[in-house]
Amino acid sequence: MSNLIPSEKRWIITTVLLAGLVGGALLFTSFIRAADDAFFLCSTASAKSRAIAAAADYEATPIQLQSILHYATSNVVPQQNLAEISISFNVLKELAPANFLVFGLGRDSLMWASLNPRGKTLFLEEDLEWFQKVTKDSPFLRAHHVRYRTQLKEADTLLRSYKSEPSCFPAKAYLRGNERCKLALTGLPDEFYDTEWDLIMLDAPKGYFPEAPGRMAAIFSAAVMARNRKKSGVTHVFLHDVNRRVEKTFGEEFLCRKNRVHAVGRLWHFAIPPVAANATIDGGNHRFC
Repeated sequence: MSNLIPSEKRWIITTVLLAGLVGGALLFTSFIRAADDAFFLCSTASAKSRAIAAAADYEATPIQLQSILHYATSNVVPQQNLAEISISFNVLKELAPANFLVFGLGRDSLMWASLNPRGKTLFLEEDLEWFQKVTKDSPFLRAHHVRYRTQLKEADTLLRSYKSEPSCFPAKAYLRGNERCKLALTGLPDEFYDTEWDLIMLDAPKGYFPEAPGRMAAIFSAAVMARNRKKSGVTHVFLHDVNRRVEKTFGEEFLCRKNRVHAVGRLWHFAIPPVAANATIDGGNHRFC
């Protein structure tokens, strides 16, 4: 995970989280006023009932309230900075409730879950000790402990060898049970495979020492899921720590520069259409881009 942003800026993150609640309160007020104005046209009781019903969709969820309380009383803030968070936040505002897959449990997990109210936000974490700590402190998070088959020191070999393994080829790649393609994430919970993800955040697993899993398989698998999407629309993939060689190289290899729509700080944002709408095999070289 990246370095924490200075604690004195945590009010900025809290402000982002509060924005939706403030907007909901303002909207609620406008509905009530509209109901009062309609007194002469229809019964006050009927108008106010409609106003309250409409405003109910904007009430804070329990996890949003927990998140506000947590960040307002903590010196520890999310790993990404405000500019990076805003990229994902803007997409979530547009799509929520959405299916949001996050690689890694961290100090930002409460924030991500609260920014997707009434949607499905699933976290995957490979560090068992850290997984147990976070889920003990925040038992309402939807999270799974997972294992990876790769190590960071294998990155260059994996990048070369996938082009000679048919089960890794763009037109044939799949994930569940794909043991022959080492970049494919296998053995994960069914929920991972059975959900079509609208957003995927790649901020884990660890990738800063040779024996760490690295993000090679997570990046490849995100590309496969996005290309195999059956729902309409694109899959939004957010790749963090692109200042590091492996993240940058694998991001360009599998997520494709042509699909990149934002680059802010250490974050790249890709909007990847389904394969039928975009990708082809490049001259028989079996490339994703």
